[in-house]
Amino acid sequence: MAEASPVNRRSLTPTVIPQKRPLGFEDEQHVPAVPSPLNPDFATSRARRPPAPREQREKKESLKKREAKGVDGLRSGTPDGQGHGRKSKKAAEGSSILSPLRYSIPPPQPADFDPPQAPILTPVLTKARRQFHESSEHVYNRKGYRYTHCIADPTFFFSRYHRRSETEPFGPRIDFEDSSSHILFDQSAKSITTEKGFRMARANVGVREGKWYWECKILSGVRPASQGGASVDSGDAGGHVRLGWARREASLDTPVGFDAYSYGLRDVAGQKVHMSRPKDFMPEGEQICEGDVIGLEIHLPSLILHRKVVEGSYNKAVDVSDDIEPQGAEALDIIRDRSPIRYKGQLYFEYFEYHSAKEIEELMNPSPVIAATSTNITAPPNPNHTHVSLRTLPFSCIKVYKNGRYIGTPFTDLLAFLPPASKPSNQPGAREGLDDGVLGYFPAISVFRGGGAEVNLGPDFWCPPAELSNYDEDVDMIGDVTAISTAARSGTSTSLKKLRGLSERYNEQIAEDIVYDIVDEVDFWAQDGGAAALSNGVVGGYGFGVGTGPLDSAVPGGMDSMVIEAGVGDGQRQTGEIKEIVQEEE
Repeated sequence: MAEASPVNRRSLTPTVIPQKRPLGFEDEQHVPAVPSPLNPDFATSRARRPPAPREQREKKESLKKREAKGVDGLRSGTPDGQGHGRKSKKAAEGSSILSPLRYSIPPPQPADFDPPQAPILTPVLTKARRQFHESSEHVYNRKGYRYTHCIADPTFFFSRYHRRSETEPFGPRIDFEDSSSHILFDQSAKSITTEKGFRMARANVGVREGKWYWECKILSGVRPASQGGASVDSGDAGGHVRLGWARREASLDTPVGFDAYSYGLRDVAGQKVHMSRPKDFMPEGEQICEGDVIGLEIHLPSLILHRKVVEGSYNKAVDVSDDIEPQGAEALDIIRDRSPIRYKGQLYFEYFEYHSAKEIEELMNPSPVIAATSTNITAPPNPNHTHVSLRTLPFSCIKVYKNGRYIGTPFTDLLAFLPPASKPSNQPGAREGLDDGVLGYFPAISVFRGGGAEVNLGPDFWCPPAELSNYDEDVDMIGDVTAISTAARSGTSTSLKKLRGLSERYNEQIAEDIVYDIVDEVDFWAQDGGAAALSNGVVGGYGFGVGTGPLDSAVPGGMDSMVIEAGVGDGQRQTGEIKEIVQEEE
């Protein structure tokens, strides 16, 4: 009988499930970094894997060391164009704490401890039953620099004995230094006029966040129809007035609304003006005439939201409101690069002024060549614009009142001003990206050939809006001081939603200046070694007492001529005498 052929049977199913094959490096390249339900431990296992050991390179001595040891040899190769020294320097600059520049100057003179003197006012003309004067013996903001009064104070040893100060008349008013040299003032510095073309003057108080209000009364300008009026083209003998809000970059020899850094109203036809483009605003047949009181209210978002805009982290879907509370005690980094200078015997701090950005200039006067090749600059300003200087502030606007009656909102989405949206003038030693604490929007008035106006920054307004007139003026003084101190520390106002007069902001601004002076003094004290400097008898580089101790080598010049010492980094010292500046008559 034939033998049966063997039957091919399947092998039995194994009772033990084989373990998952460990992933190799090649497999990891095709597996997503995010864990999945099928491979939950992949990311953690990959994270725990130690890095592959790097090959140790042989350390070679530099050519100078080899020459010092008598080793004669040639260079092994051409050094890399991107050397380690440059990278290390950048890394050090990025990690260092920003500090204001400190200038090595001689000890103050005895007269420097006296309070600064007010400008000399010389009577020139009488208009609207007011005597107007020409101001002299004071410096003007021009040519890329800004000036504020300062005084020598023995308390501020490490700040070279200098701090910020004010002059008469005290209180919120038009700033003598921040006005065109052709502006004429009354005795209180609250009324102005000119015999020239359009010239601008800014107030000595600015706003950075919150809701603020001020008023302007037309003293001389377009006459109302009841007095005969004046046509637009007749060249009214009363002159013209424009008023609004302006930033530091706005030129003082132009009317308000001339560029993108100011928002203004024309007296003629009550038009709104921005970037020299007048548009209808007030009802037909209504304009701004002599005797009218124009109220200007500005809304600015919190500095927290403002920083989101300039840093590029603003999200319209997330930041749907401005109800942002400050987190912790973190404050804005206020850095004031300033140097004491003299002008006709008076002491001033000289700052680098901010200047117009090329993107803003291109927005005002578009170039056909640039417009054809780029769409970034020609895009309308918005909170997420590619160029920081063209980003706008959400929830910002300007409202207008006429004789206490609300007219409308001519401007919304105002341009951002925090650095890097604002850049300093192109001067030696100027550093970009720094906020000196005075960036913001300022009340501004421009007058033309006899036009006159008077400002009222509060607290007693002529025609206040309902929201401001209903505000209870009886406040707790202790609580008010605490609020100012909190605002100075956090960089955020405690009442952003409440409409307030600019006179309140003036008090806050004085408190902030005092706090910033103290902060700078502590900063310089720490740079000099802190308590060790005091124990060694060294105070601010002088030694104890005025006029004693060694001085650094001095060279003529000021902020525009002193050379920064290389390799010192932020907070470095510069050398030079207190320079005497000269300004020519315009």
